[in-house]
Amino acid sequence: MPRPHGFSYAQRADGTVVITHQGRAASTLRGGRAEKFLAEVGVGDDQLVMARWTGAYKFGNERAARNHPRNRSGRRDPR
Repeated sequence: MPRPHGFSYAQRADGTVVITHQGRAASTLRGGRAEKFLAEVGVGDDQLVMARWTGAYKFGNERAARNHPRNRSGRRDPR
């Protein structure tokens, strides 16, 4: 699984944290959630922390799940 990349964050004067992914807003954190995020972002891999907080990361099993017989209903997949 590739490492997450393209995330950045900005802390506003009112304490709000805006997390962006490739220049687009992915999540806005306020209050206690923003404080928890800021405490965690300096400790580990920043890209992984931001990906986890936004939910914008993949688990690596999407292709396998798409090809499972339960998920194939006889219609063609547009992908």
